[in-house]
Amino acid sequence: MHRLASLTAATRACDPSLEGHASRVGRHAEAIAQRLGWSEGQLSVLRLGATLHDVGKVNVRPGLLQKPGRLDPDELSAIRAHPVEGAWLIAGIPAFEPALAYVLFHHERWDGSGYPTGRAAAEIPVEGRLLAVADAFDAMTSLRPYRERLSSDEAAAEVERCAGTQFDPALAQIFVEAHASGEIGTESTDRLVSIAV
Repeated sequence: MHRLASLTAATRACDPSLEGHASRVGRHAEAIAQRLGWSEGQLSVLRLGATLHDVGKVNVRPGLLQKPGRLDPDELSAIRAHPVEGAWLIAGIPAFEPALAYVLFHHERWDGSGYPTGRAAAEIPVEGRLLAVADAFDAMTSLRPYRERLSSDEAAAEVERCAGTQFDPALAQIFVEAHASGEIGTESTDRLVSIAV
């Protein structure tokens, strides 16, 4: 699909370190979804959503995604706009509209302190709740400009610790079980990846 290739190429161009992030997030999320018994159609939309979830970062000013150190409030606000920017980019494209919930809600938190809408618990579409776990795990196990990555086991323990606050507790538990069984891991990479805030 030409538009999908163009959007993913644009995302990598704005931040080359995003290479591989979406595919890893998709694999982690799919392991959870399979345990939930999702249909092949649902899994297909999940893969699309994982591919597109950070597309809004193309509208973040150059250099900000790789900034070492703390972000000031304006910079943080600019990065936190990427779910809405992404939703605007894919809205109105019929082939991409099924992925909107993944793009818009993957930074919401179970306790309502996430963004962009501040929804809580089951008010957050399951697509966003599921991708939030997979995205956070990949962020924790990847190098960042401001910190070292966690091991796979350390990141899984953090997912478990944040169940009920950051993450849907049921989905976090499924994730932890899938990780313990070897269905979810992490590929070794020395490349820095973008800030996940």
